[in-house]
Amino acid sequence: MANSTYDIISIGGGLGGSALAKNMAEKGAKVLVLESETRFRDRIRGEVIVSWGVLEAQKLGIYEGMKAAGAREIDWEERTAGVSTEINLPVERNLSSTTSIGTPKLTFYHPQIQEAILQLASDSGAQVHRGAIVTGVRKDGLPRVTANINGRDQEFTSRLVVGADGRSSGTRNWGGFESQSRQAVTFCAGVLFDDMRSPDDRSQHYRVYDRGMVSLLFPQGDRRVRAYLCYPQAWGMRLSGSDSIKQFIDWSAVAGTPSEYFAGATPTGTLASFDSSTNWINHPYRNNIVLIGDAAGATDPMFGQGVSLTFRDARVLCDQLLDNEDWDIAGHEYAEQHDKYFGVCITVQEWNDRLLTETGEKADARREKAFSSWRTDPSRRLDTGHSGPNHPVDETVRRRFFGEE
Repeated sequence: MANSTYDIISIGGGLGGSALAKNMAEKGAKVLVLESETRFRDRIRGEVIVSWGVLEAQKLGIYEGMKAAGAREIDWEERTAGVSTEINLPVERNLSSTTSIGTPKLTFYHPQIQEAILQLASDSGAQVHRGAIVTGVRKDGLPRVTANINGRDQEFTSRLVVGADGRSSGTRNWGGFESQSRQAVTFCAGVLFDDMRSPDDRSQHYRVYDRGMVSLLFPQGDRRVRAYLCYPQAWGMRLSGSDSIKQFIDWSAVAGTPSEYFAGATPTGTLASFDSSTNWINHPYRNNIVLIGDAAGATDPMFGQGVSLTFRDARVLCDQLLDNEDWDIAGHEYAEQHDKYFGVCITVQEWNDRLLTETGEKADARREKAFSSWRTDPSRRLDTGHSGPNHPVDETVRRRFFGEE
């Protein structure tokens, strides 16, 4: 079995692995990307970069390439929260002028953008193997990755192995990482529609209903829209397949999306639901193996932070590798930073879960108290989802968020 040596091997050629490979190859690193899919498939998730993630994409030098491949800047968000007349009036927000980052969002078709960034990595000098099935990582000495490529087993040695292989990461197990998790109380269902009558392609529509439902629309151009619906698992129904399309539309309308948006719309592809549990690794680096993206930590997709976190992981790891000759120090520095910003995201996510997904009289009273305080002082709301996790999450911040002081 032949052996080749690299500076970096990325297990996974999705958004994070490819962005990292592009940047490190440009700086002269010998990089290998092992991607299992010969053609990226639609997984009905990960199709928005929030404003703070746009800045990360710009720093990684992939933003213009994403737009050239079909990603669309979304400068306006229409949001509704609650069921009372006073709260439920739609509010439009200009993201470029109201976020601390000063950038729009970006919506896109995930497989198309995966292909584009992987091509950027290849064009930058990274070696890419598609259809590569990684079968293990040996940790004695420099890590060695074994993979089956075109029916032939091969072994590769690397100074650093990057696990960019998603929520079900095999690199986690091979690296001996212990996963933490928090069970979600919602399912998230998604389906792509053609000929949807949403107002325009420059707005993302985000609507919240007090019974734990969230409806989101992500325009992709030419009246094609990815629609998502998050709803309580306690209802005991998991939307899936063509038979569930009507229920999806009906619940989306209950959640606040105008039913006329769906009139004449045609589902394209599959309707599927997925569990929105959060899972993560504390300190995702050890023994020359590092995790990024969903392999390092996956948040509830209802809050749309996943791709932005992936790009921040790639950018922070690149910065540390380029700033430190000792890559063991670089790996630990990256892991410490990751724990901080990821921790802020999941803390604020948990607070929002209590407001948006819990049901019952106590939950309704909690929502009304918080929403009332937000109307008086909008800064209580926290703009983590748009402006990023660079803020404290201490007890004072928590109490202001819930309107407890």
